[in-house]
Amino acid sequence: MLLSLVVHTYSLRYWLPAAVMLGTAPAYVLSWSAWRLLSTIIPGRPFHVMDDLFYAIYQSMVLFFFENYTGVEVLIYGDIPKNKENVVYLSNHQCTADWIIADMLAIRQNALGHVRYVLKDGLKWLPLYGWYFSQHGGVYVKRSANFDEKAMTSKLCSQTKCGAPMYLVIFPEGTRYNPELPKVISDSQAFAKKEEFLCKECPRVHIHFERVDLKEIPKEAVFFRRWLHERFEIKDKLLTSFYESEVPEQRCKFPGEGRKSPLSLKKTLPSLLFLGGLTLPLLLTDTGRKLYLKTWIYGTFVGWLWVNISP
Repeated sequence: MLLSLVVHTYSLRYWLPAAVMLGTAPAYVLSWSAWRLLSTIIPGRPFHVMDDLFYAIYQSMVLFFFENYTGVEVLIYGDIPKNKENVVYLSNHQCTADWIIADMLAIRQNALGHVRYVLKDGLKWLPLYGWYFSQHGGVYVKRSANFDEKAMTSKLCSQTKCGAPMYLVIFPEGTRYNPELPKVISDSQAFAKKEEFLCKECPRVHIHFERVDLKEIPKEAVFFRRWLHERFEIKDKLLTSFYESEVPEQRCKFPGEGRKSPLSLKKTLPSLLFLGGLTLPLLLTDTGRKLYLKTWIYGTFVGWLWVNISP
């Protein structure tokens, strides 16, 4: 998932973030695994507190590259609550990197460690991370008739029963990219190039954020489906206006005032230095390099077994 982001860029300077984000994986997973073993003799609550801290550290490093390193300007429409709260985050799914938008919002609410994803089943094959996301409370689901509602409910209930804070991210639309449809892809790219949607870098990210109180959401399944459908109709109209508005002044912006939201280096750089400090000792010694390589190989293999056997 991370490496695929690099494939679609035009500059070699984006190999550095990919190398760091992937290269720190063994040290990160080893550190988390050590804490997981230690936590077996203590109550579950302290484990989840540290688990969220570990996750926040890694994702803060990811945000360093996606925001500070790239110099991207984030414009947010809507008010993000300052206090932490349990969140169900529903979003459109336009590209591979949509998940980072959830991180951008969560870190601004000081809830980055609480982020957990509902993921498509194929992502469980990611080396190391496929297993780790499951351990952090991620839920792998299959589409359409293969969707196992019972397994998903069980996983979510196990998280709520242990009192783990939740910033649950769901993309109801699913993936918008299918490599088995090359003509659709080429036509889409041709259209994007014609309309100047493609560029070497993305200097600005517009995020339209609307908070809906739980009391406003229908509980009955049939009404909830209709409510969700209506929310995505609103979303589609916003996107259509954003890209195709006949009024030039309304194009490439959402309704309301877009506020710049710079991310402080204090929230991201320490994580980069910390994970780099864990990784370098492994790479600078012969023993460390062997452990590093074995973690990639055996950790990936064991993780694949675990995530495919466990419920």
